[in-house]
Amino acid sequence: MAAKQKILIVDDDENIAELISLYLNKECFDTKIVFNGEDALDAFESYQPHLILLDLMLPGMDGYQVCREIRAKSSTPVIMLSAKGEIFDKVLGLELGADDYIMKPFDSKEMVARVRAVLRRCQPARQEAPAADKTKRVEYDGLTINLTNYSVVCDGRQVEMPPKELELLYFLAASPNQVFTREQLLDQIWGYEYIGDTRTVDVHIKRLREKIKDHPGWSISTVWGIGYKFDTKSNAL
Repeated sequence: MAAKQKILIVDDDENIAELISLYLNKECFDTKIVFNGEDALDAFESYQPHLILLDLMLPGMDGYQVCREIRAKSSTPVIMLSAKGEIFDKVLGLELGADDYIMKPFDSKEMVARVRAVLRRCQPARQEAPAADKTKRVEYDGLTINLTNYSVVCDGRQVEMPPKELELLYFLAASPNQVFTREQLLDQIWGYEYIGDTRTVDVHIKRLREKIKDHPGWSISTVWGIGYKFDTKSNAL
């Protein structure tokens, strides 16, 4: 029997946390509950979850800071939970590295579906890594993107990034000079079941540009009014 996937639940509302745990246990996930940010960071190290459900409003260290601390050392997927529905809050969460954002109150089936969707996006490619002949890699001068082992090397330096950032970069770089709309990128990287808007794409492009600076031979270019492309300068007019 395959080992259960582990979900770390971080919420200071004990009733909500227990309810989330119940729903996930019924779907054959293993869960651990903590009620504050400091305990979340400790549990992250000891429990080693496959995914974290992280409430935004926590006592002491808030969800934003917890996400920032985790992203500094790991690409473990994070889904933020919050009653705050402002666009600013969602964008900030995504900019800090969250993989999805669920508004409270939420439907239990939707929550479980989003957990499964994020886990599917973030994990299957890693399981294919032993098949050397299936390596998915694109290379440019000073840049190597390997989708098989989820690694990016830029100018000889390993660049850490969450799975969806890497998948977005790989998708663009695998089709140089082809323009993709935000909607196309959202469908390709996040899937049709993702409930979000195209600003998610803009946030991830912004983070990629911060980590992968423009190169004389290539760059991630904005095509105003349409979307983005991986621009190889040798083909530029």
